[in-house]
Amino acid sequence: MRQYALWDGPQKIQPKVVNVAQIPQRSPFRYPGGKTWLVPHIREWLKGISKKPRNFIEPFVGGGIVGLTVAFEDLADHVVIVELDKDVAALWQTMLSDDNDWLAEKILDFDMTIETVRNELACEPRDTKHRAFQTLLRNRTNHGGILAPGSGILKHGENGKGIRSRWYAETLRKRIQNIKHVREKITFIQGDGIEAIDNYAAQKTAVFFIDPPYTAGKNGKRAGTRLYTHNELDHERLFTRVEKVKGDFLMTYDNADEVVTLAARRGFMSRTISMMNTHHATMQELIIGRDLSWVSS
Repeated sequence: MRQYALWDGPQKIQPKVVNVAQIPQRSPFRYPGGKTWLVPHIREWLKGISKKPRNFIEPFVGGGIVGLTVAFEDLADHVVIVELDKDVAALWQTMLSDDNDWLAEKILDFDMTIETVRNELACEPRDTKHRAFQTLLRNRTNHGGILAPGSGILKHGENGKGIRSRWYAETLRKRIQNIKHVREKITFIQGDGIEAIDNYAAQKTAVFFIDPPYTAGKNGKRAGTRLYTHNELDHERLFTRVEKVKGDFLMTYDNADEVVTLAARRGFMSRTISMMNTHHATMQELIIGRDLSWVSS
């Protein structure tokens, strides 16, 4: 296995940019930094492993498109997803519980106007399922799907549809009900992602998809500080924990020099691959692993 020296830097890979419209949309989240574009690469990575992973660990799950894809497509025996944020956690807990149907019907029955959204979000959630609904409501009606404090409600939206432009009630209902069919394959943990890595690090049959908030790098975009409620992360600590993982792993990061250095110091490989952002502009994202020879060129 080749190990990149500190001065090598990430190798640039120029595969065909993924058309996300061709990827099954499993998650109800409209999530900042979502990884739908990465799904074909995840399939390629996991299918190249000699034995199907026993556990697929996603310690910073967010919108969860990767973990859901692994569950639906049976790419691992079991999926463990972890989220610290209490609001995002409530939505996962509800979708994976017997309250799944309640949430699906609540979405379908909700009368979507700016007034009803503001009234709903002004109320203190009575329980986990109501917190879950409010989380999804904010996610689908805030600018960019941003859940962090300070994000505003859509007014104009797409094609003049205003607040309704991202609220596809039937589609959201179907996605949530479909999750019910794979919930036995998924374990959700509300907690610290790095601790979850520690808990499974010794398992040679476990693989990790690690997509932390992008807050590393003095010159990077530091998008996590704007997009996520829990955006503080000790990246040095994260890399130290990942170094102890016995199974395989794949990390994704904003392409920052500091991150490349963190990876190189531990003998990890790093490459940039093409992605398309929400404005249809092609950008480069950094992926990190012990062996990235499977990446299509």
